[in-house]
Amino acid sequence: MKIKMVCMILGGGAGSRLYPLTETRSKPAVPIGGKYRLIDIPISNCLNSGVRRMFVLTQFNAASLNQHIKNTYNFDTFSHGFVDILAAEQTRNNEMWYQGTADAVRQCMRHLYNHDYDYILILSGDQLYQMDLEAFARYHIDKDADVTIATIPVVAKEAPGFGIMKVNGEGMINTFIEKPAPELLPQWESDVSEADRNSGKVYMASMGIYVFSKRIIKKLFSEHEGAVDFGKEIIPAAINEGYRVAGYPYKGYWEDIGTVESFFESNLALADDIPAFNLFDRNNSVFTRPRMLAPSKINGTTIIRSVVAEGSMILADTIDECVIGIRSRVGKGSKLKRCILFGNDYFQSLEEIVYPDGEIPLGVGNNTILENCIVDKDCRIGNNVVARGGKSLEDMDSEHFVVRSGIIVFKKGAIIPNNAKLGLA
Repeated sequence: MKIKMVCMILGGGAGSRLYPLTETRSKPAVPIGGKYRLIDIPISNCLNSGVRRMFVLTQFNAASLNQHIKNTYNFDTFSHGFVDILAAEQTRNNEMWYQGTADAVRQCMRHLYNHDYDYILILSGDQLYQMDLEAFARYHIDKDADVTIATIPVVAKEAPGFGIMKVNGEGMINTFIEKPAPELLPQWESDVSEADRNSGKVYMASMGIYVFSKRIIKKLFSEHEGAVDFGKEIIPAAINEGYRVAGYPYKGYWEDIGTVESFFESNLALADDIPAFNLFDRNNSVFTRPRMLAPSKINGTTIIRSVVAEGSMILADTIDECVIGIRSRVGKGSKLKRCILFGNDYFQSLEEIVYPDGEIPLGVGNNTILENCIVDKDCRIGNNVVARGGKSLEDMDSEHFVVRSGIIVFKKGAIIPNNAKLGLA
């Protein structure tokens, strides 16, 4: 039987831990994998799972995200599918912006009145994973649950950053605590598989992915009018008040893109021989905007374990463990190692590149060395520049770049002059 379900994808808050990548865009709009945006991941999971009705709830720096969704997800007239943007808005009954995850969904419930559905699927817009969401919903139905939370085992170091729960033998959640202090962790260990225990993953964490039955979510919102967050308020209240809250054990790869470091490592891992997140899975395609770009042009370059998106012009000496975004340009003799280039929003003419009249062209110049760097869109990095990130670097901020966790992050549109020396250069 077909499951009547709508999906709400949370567009995220200010994303301060991902600064400066979120300086001019929301977290779900951050580029990933050379040609995608983070928002493409939950939308693709929905499409691959037969979920065709999606709302994306946006608030902070939403212009880039809104434009990407508008230009990407256009459904056939007869499919009844859509990806609609629900921007935070003031109304006569509520003049506040979204105050949290639950408040965002509560404020948007009025937009569902004309839709026929039995369940609401709630996803985050800034996570990297591939999940069969139909199987998730059927688990919810089979357990006769009011609420179901997708769970994943984590180690003690990660546990204080998540909602941690204990699940009984019937798959129901007995107790739940949001972001427990480290000293409380021993009492929150769960009975996990031998493989997870051997790797120290003895805590069951919430992935921030939920299925609510329609009647129950309306009842919870009515009973807890002041609650603004699912993890801190709605979920604990549901458990304490005797609602049937199930835990869905997810076994695949999942990464919460919360920091510059996690974003950096997750991106580079996409170029692994056998990546944990597989962009080449024909049954779990990742969809994005079709740009009709020319194929990439590469000349005289040694490329090692890297991903190169379309429309790029690569004349570098070496590209080693890198993710190269659309319309990227890397000049002759340059060496890039463990770098992410977001690419450019447009092509410059050949005259502008070859005869720049003193202005540094878009991209990376000649004989430049970049290591452990993220280069945001439309940057102009000159010739003979050396920028090396490393763990010994302290966090710092400047006009055109910042350092986070030893990674040099060039801001969008940054201009780095010829012969500049940055980081461990």
